[in-house]
Amino acid sequence: MAQRPDNVCITRLRAGDIATMRAMNAMLGEAFGQPGVHLSAPPSDDYLRDLLGDDRFIALAAISHGEVVGGLVAYELRKYEQARSEVYIYDMAVDARHRRRGIATELVDALRPIARACGAWVIYVQADPVDGPAMALYTKLGARENVCHFDIGVE
Repeated sequence: MAQRPDNVCITRLRAGDIATMRAMNAMLGEAFGQPGVHLSAPPSDDYLRDLLGDDRFIALAAISHGEVVGGLVAYELRKYEQARSEVYIYDMAVDARHRRRGIATELVDALRPIARACGAWVIYVQADPVDGPAMALYTKLGARENVCHFDIGVE
């Protein structure tokens, strides 16, 4: 757990951190303006315990005075062409009241040693070009690639 001078701690959530994961999920839903998506069909405690117990699932919470003020969810993706991994940041947000304090950067910085430890050669993330703050953050942290994202239904 990393302690910041302004009392924000970045911590990796594990199987016993179900309540914190639920609080982080709610914060992410509010930050994205999608509380229904994040809260309408919550998974069971057993599901979250299993997910948080999986080393390939990475949930980092930024906590200040007992409140989740930021969060990052990432997945380790093992590669087939070489014995290495990539880490994909699936979601990351900081509560509106706590933005512009470096929390998002610290969440990514906390992810780096986890990615190295699992043999990852890169961390990657997608951002919507109209999301100026996200684009600025990720441009500061890494190299931009222009790619297209496609959603393919399962039915």
